[in-house]
Amino acid sequence: MNIHYLELFYYVAKHGGISEAVRNMPYGIQQPAMSGQVIQLEEFLGVTLFHRRPFALTPAGQELYEFIKPFFDNLHPVADKLRGGVAQSIRIGASEIVLRDHLPGVLKGVRKSFPKLKVTLREAYQPQLESWLQKQELDLAVTLLDGKPPSGTHAIPLFKLPLVLLIEKNSKLKSAQELWERDKIEETLISLPTNESIYKCFQHGLSRLGVDWFTSIEVSTVDLVEAYVANGYGIGVVGGGAQGETQTGDSRSAA
Repeated sequence: MNIHYLELFYYVAKHGGISEAVRNMPYGIQQPAMSGQVIQLEEFLGVTLFHRRPFALTPAGQELYEFIKPFFDNLHPVADKLRGGVAQSIRIGASEIVLRDHLPGVLKGVRKSFPKLKVTLREAYQPQLESWLQKQELDLAVTLLDGKPPSGTHAIPLFKLPLVLLIEKNSKLKSAQELWERDKIEETLISLPTNESIYKCFQHGLSRLGVDWFTSIEVSTVDLVEAYVANGYGIGVVGGGAQGETQTGDSRSAA
């Protein structure tokens, strides 16, 4: 029996499917390669180990997973112990902006103390990052805090982030207060998904003001909010800098 095939099956069973397993492998492997090698394991054993859609282990797959799970679960802790108890890898999750603009400088300093440290970076926003933390698929996440942190995690506040409205460069709007004084806001609101902290905090603030204004264009990243605002599609809500101001190529902020 090929032990490597067992390792691939372990990750498939642990993470609930081949695509999720690929994203969580400690080394790179393409989805077709993983799928093909797991199929070879099933052919070798003469059984189906799991149903693909929806994912579910078969009785044979459950039996095999329970047999191999203790070994693969303890493989990395044993390796750390043999290295002298010093972890050699860390999995960090954050938004694209944090990973691109802020983390490289931090990691450069960390690597001076831990030159052999392997770093795995995963891009996502708050809901997905919290889910990965709870599943122990991340060691550290840099994200917005919305109330209490998830069970089993510990949060350290870094700074407070004000909300900012992004408007198209040629807009006549001078401040957010001009919007709140209207009977009805006609402009299109562009925001991150409604389960993101930025949007939820924004709606909480609008509720206190007695203002109704909901998303008309929902996008997945702050960069897309900025791009659609700059192209005249509406007004965007994002987290701003320390002084509540954000400047982009063809848009400006109304804090």
